[in-house]
Amino acid sequence: MSPIPNSGWQRWLPGLQVLRNYQLGWLPNDLLAGLVLTAMLVPVGIAYAEASGVPGIYGLYATIVPLLAYALFGPSRILVLGPDSALVAIIIAVVLPLSDGDPLRAIALASGMALVSGLICIGAGLLRLGFITELLSKPIRYGYMNGIALTVLISQTPKLFGISIDSQGPGRDTLALVQALFHGQGNLYAFAVGAGTLGIILLLKRFERVPGMLIAVVAATAVASLFDLQASYGVKVVGSLPQGLPSFAWPWFDLADLSAVLIGGGAVALVSFADTSVLSRTYAAKTRTVVDPNQEMVGLGAANLATALFQGFPISSSSSRTPVAEAAGARTQLTGVFGALGVALLLVFAPNLLQHLPNSALAAVVIASAIGLFEFKDLRRIYRIQQWEFWLSITCFVGVAILGAVPGIGLAVVIAVIEFLWDGWRPHYAVLGRVDGIRGYHDLSRYPHARRVPGLVLFRWDAPLFFANAELFQTCVLQAIAEASSPVRRIVVAAEPVTSVDVTSADMLIELEQQLRAAGIELRFAELKDPVRDKLLRLEVLEQIGSDIFQPTVGAAVDSYLQEHGVEWTP
Repeated sequence: MSPIPNSGWQRWLPGLQVLRNYQLGWLPNDLLAGLVLTAMLVPVGIAYAEASGVPGIYGLYATIVPLLAYALFGPSRILVLGPDSALVAIIIAVVLPLSDGDPLRAIALASGMALVSGLICIGAGLLRLGFITELLSKPIRYGYMNGIALTVLISQTPKLFGISIDSQGPGRDTLALVQALFHGQGNLYAFAVGAGTLGIILLLKRFERVPGMLIAVVAATAVASLFDLQASYGVKVVGSLPQGLPSFAWPWFDLADLSAVLIGGGAVALVSFADTSVLSRTYAAKTRTVVDPNQEMVGLGAANLATALFQGFPISSSSSRTPVAEAAGARTQLTGVFGALGVALLLVFAPNLLQHLPNSALAAVVIASAIGLFEFKDLRRIYRIQQWEFWLSITCFVGVAILGAVPGIGLAVVIAVIEFLWDGWRPHYAVLGRVDGIRGYHDLSRYPHARRVPGLVLFRWDAPLFFANAELFQTCVLQAIAEASSPVRRIVVAAEPVTSVDVTSADMLIELEQQLRAAGIELRFAELKDPVRDKLLRLEVLEQIGSDIFQPTVGAAVDSYLQEHGVEWTP
């Protein structure tokens, strides 16, 4: 069979290409991996749904539909998508205060967030904006993920004790939990089951091929059923799930909730694609395949859009279920399809299978996943090598923990933009000189004994020129001229690091050239890239300062100056 060409509409459906080239020898591996995956998808889907403020059944709906959609649109062969702990705090931050305890309104709000997230991801993928998540630096990502992990952990801890509280943020939730325990409101049996479940999961986590989460959940369900913990000791359980498959439903919600849904959906899109892109690249390297980040964004968007239209809520890639699929021998996206079919069959033929699953065990599942989100080891390394980025991460962490997940994500984005602008606003620059025995021209601050060309200033600017640093560039050029050891006739800007200019910096260059010309000083450029030169022409800079001001190298610029001004100097 010939592969589907990577052109036209077909390139947006990588699942079809896999199907066209599918080898029957892969089928047993994909089928077995799908069955193994099913056993994990069910309790995890229910747990994350409950943690997100919606009934557990919608976690299974948000498992079935996205897996089918991603199998068609997703480029990664073994990536598993579904409800994820990284999104729990974001979803509940929108759903809990707006739903007023109404489960139908809660799922409508959550589905609306998935719809927004899906449209954003698909649009960004079609516009080839898959690089945007790279704008968040590693310390910032660590900060907001640590904040989300803490928020999720604190929100689930009361459920571990069998206590129900209205979530009002990490600080107030912690206080409410302490007060409830002080007044004896906890259920010792629920805590024993939850803590035991958590202990088994953490204990078996070190064994990659052992499904510790599944073992823990099955054990908790068996204990609750055997000893009838619900009737005898008041331990809350999941109960019977509605029989049947998800149906099409448009996520209707009040117009007054639109802004919260839009912001929450945008935060979901940012976090889910940041996580998915990292996980996708990791497994692409393992399987020696290439994954297009733009197609990955389309696949993630299609999965979120599909779950939004079939009674689901926002989803992301799973760093816990994907390794399970890999360890079970998954070869292609059919593993996810078989997993989705397994969950669907459970809902049709055995919806009561998990009716005795304790809620405290579900809380333990979410807590275990939240613990896995924390990152401390690399933060210690960052503190050792660059403390200001460590404190940047801590700022994001505190922002998410105090302000909440959605405002915290917004804070992380703002800090990322400020960090980016700061690096460009105050870039490195240097005055260059000739160092005996070393080719080229080098920074005088590193080589104070370097020889300078009489009457010539060689000035290097190590950043793009744009509105935030245009004035600084002008100031630094004039300062370099003022500090020269002899009267200056010409200044040459070594412009190889300059990758772009904008209108503000273009106008600054015109003003600078006029100012220098009035002082009898010539302005020249060396090593300027052709695209930047073309932009200067388009911005009408060359009409004002001339087009014969460029030299291919700094050495050529020095030679030209020596010849034109009759200066005797040995390079």
